[in-house]
Amino acid sequence: MGAEIRTIEGREVRFRDSTSDICVITFYADFDEKTIDGLMDSLPDVKVAALRIDDWNQELSPWKADPVFGDQGFGEGAGGTLSFITDRIIPELGCERYVIGGYSLAGLFSLWACYRSDKFAGCCAASPSVWFPGWDEFIDKNEFQASKAYLSMGDREARTRNQLMSKVADRIVLQKERIIERIGPENTVLEWNKGGHFQDVTDRTRRAFLWVLDRL
Repeated sequence: MGAEIRTIEGREVRFRDSTSDICVITFYADFDEKTIDGLMDSLPDVKVAALRIDDWNQELSPWKADPVFGDQGFGEGAGGTLSFITDRIIPELGCERYVIGGYSLAGLFSLWACYRSDKFAGCCAASPSVWFPGWDEFIDKNEFQASKAYLSMGDREARTRNQLMSKVADRIVLQKERIIERIGPENTVLEWNKGGHFQDVTDRTRRAFLWVLDRL
C-alpha cells in the first residue's frame, strides 16, 4: 500500500490512509525503520499513523529513572509525546476509534497512555517494559481506560542477571490482573511467546494489533 511521510511540527509521521473509522497509532525508530512499512502493510484495512521516535528513552518514558543497562537513563518525555498524539495526530486522522500499541518501551508507553487518556479503544503492548521502576505503584493508583488490551511476553525475557528486568514475568502477570479487574477477562489477553526479548519483534507486534482489531 505504501505510506505517506509527513512532517508535523518537526516530527516525522508515516500515514497509511483508509476509509475505515478505526486508526492504529504506533511508533518506530532508526533501528526498525526498515520494518515499519511491512508492519503497517500487514495490518487490515484501517488507517495507520507511525510516529518516529528519535530519543527512545526520553520520548517514551513516563518519568525519570536511572539507567538499567549502559549509561543512558530515562527521561520524562511521555507526556509531551502523548499530547502530540492527542492534539496533532488524532485530529489529522479523524477516526471514531483509536488503537495504540508498540513493542518494548513503546509498549509500556502505550499502556501508560491508556491510563492517562480516554482516547484509545484498544491497547497493544507487545513485550512491554513493565519492569520500569515505579510501574507497579502507578497501575495500583490509576485506572486503565481502554476497552481491549493485548499483552505479550517472551518466555525467556525474565532469564537475566539484571535484578530489575528479571521481575518482568511477574510484573506482566500483575499487569494482566489489574486490567482484568477493570475491563474483564474477555477483553484482555496475555500471550507468552517462545524466546527472549529481541525475537520476532515485527510478528509479535502484528499479532498484538490483529487481536485487538479483531475485537473492535
